Amino acid sequence: MTAGGSGVGTSNSRDEAKEPAVPSETIAAGAHFPSAAGIGSPRVKAYVAIWQGFFGSLMIFVGSIGAGWIANGSPMVRHPLVIALRTEGWGVTTSTILLTAGAMLLVRSWLRLGQRLKDWGPGSVRSVVVAVAAWAAPMMFAVPIYSRDVYAYTGQGRLVLEGQNPYTAGISSLSNWFALGADPAWAEAKTPYGPYFLWLARWVVGITNAQPDLSVLLFRVLAAGGVLLCVIYVPKLAELHGINPGRALWIAVANPLFLISFIASAHNDALLVGLAVAGMYFAATGRHVTGLLLVTASIGIKPITVLLLPFIGLMWAGPAANWTRKFLFWGATAAISFGVLAVSGIPYNLGFGWAWAILDPTPGYTAFSPSGFLSQQVDVIANLLGLPGGTVASGLRTLLKWTGMALVVVLMFRGDYSRLVRRAALAFAAVVMLAPIIQPWYILWFIPLLAVTGIRDDWQIKCLYVAVTFFVAFGAQDQLSVLSFVELNVKASSLAYVVAVGFAIYLMVLDVHTRRLLIRSTPGELLRRLEQRLRRSG
Repeated sequence: MTAGGSGVGTSNSRDEAKEPAVPSETIAAGAHFPSAAGIGSPRVKAYVAIWQGFFGSLMIFVGSIGAGWIANGSPMVRHPLVIALRTEGWGVTTSTILLTAGAMLLVRSWLRLGQRLKDWGPGSVRSVVVAVAAWAAPMMFAVPIYSRDVYAYTGQGRLVLEGQNPYTAGISSLSNWFALGADPAWAEAKTPYGPYFLWLARWVVGITNAQPDLSVLLFRVLAAGGVLLCVIYVPKLAELHGINPGRALWIAVANPLFLISFIASAHNDALLVGLAVAGMYFAATGRHVTGLLLVTASIGIKPITVLLLPFIGLMWAGPAANWTRKFLFWGATAAISFGVLAVSGIPYNLGFGWAWAILDPTPGYTAFSPSGFLSQQVDVIANLLGLPGGTVASGLRTLLKWTGMALVVVLMFRGDYSRLVRRAALAFAAVVMLAPIIQPWYILWFIPLLAVTGIRDDWQIKCLYVAVTFFVAFGAQDQLSVLSFVELNVKASSLAYVVAVGFAIYLMVLDVHTRRLLIRSTPGELLRRLEQRLRRSG
């Protein structure tokens, strides 16, 4: 299918091949015969999962009060109920269980929504939109969870408001900065964000006078705007590529990692992703300058989306472009985008300070990134062999990082014009997945672009299930705010870990519905097959 006037699209509609329905998941007659739609229709059945997810989101909301991140300067810390939930053992324990179990229940609701809408017929987009709205609503008013970066946004907005440059000054230069609630790691750190987000942060602080709770709410409203852009343009971009819009929206936006990261945590990455998806849609439908400006706005939130510019340039050059024309349009794309950003750096004397985020990335690595995990193993093996393990491991991480960049170049120069959005998604994924540092929300940068160009119902969707579940479970136990003097029978992070792992095992092994998403056969069927094989071999 072509993408409007540009001819950009994809022919991989076979990526939507459906699995044979298992007996317990057979859709009622209304799924196949619209005239029979009624009590058993997919839309009605979807609401069971939607209500379940809403309940899980409410649990997250309540649990966040006792285990989420509250700024020291917030009046909430003086409320008797909040004091009890955060200083009494029973309060912290209850909050931890509610937060973790609610997050995992949201995972199950997302999986079940996909099963209940399995045929993805008419009305599936509406059902997914309702789910997104219902699941996000309680999180709009929750205490920040999984991350407290949103408090750093307030500090950076204060820096701009007070005439300081966040690209050269950390928030520790502000008076009473610790009351903002930001992680001390931000004290001397320069901002990695683009000028447009700093404008927005200054606007928020100007309205709220840096009051932490109101600032969080306004940053959430901005993040919700990014989510709304995804809700609008993910289905449009999916249809452009012959992919079912309801399924793409379910994969990209309804997944719990997306909603927790972009609503509950209020990450500015929501705007980054929303603007990027919208920009790719406009570029793919022949409105190249509009698409370029939207992607430039995304870069102005966070510079990582500069990776999309070469693919915008290829769309603009057209399907029959020779190499001279391609280079000319790459140059024009870069000139327009960087020119706009250069002008945008003039207000508040921000300049091109955002470029450091690309040229001087954060040092270190995360143990769950492929690069970090492999380098740890190499470190151990090298030391056993008498080699300098740390040096070898560091070299491997550097090699993998540059391999990701090399793959971007390969995808720029090779591939079908009709798969440009897919190529952009793969380039984005390569850079993220081969980087030494991966935060849970980083994978959300490229999942929407993969979803709109096709995620097959095989190992690809299973990998997504595993990744989303892992990061939801990981964040629940890794980012708890518990005061050091609170006496607990079990450490809060350990309790959250047990609840999350136990729930994940339940989903994979015991739940009669969700266990079939990874393993098609029941444990009994597997044992019978094993017994039959043993008999044949004997």
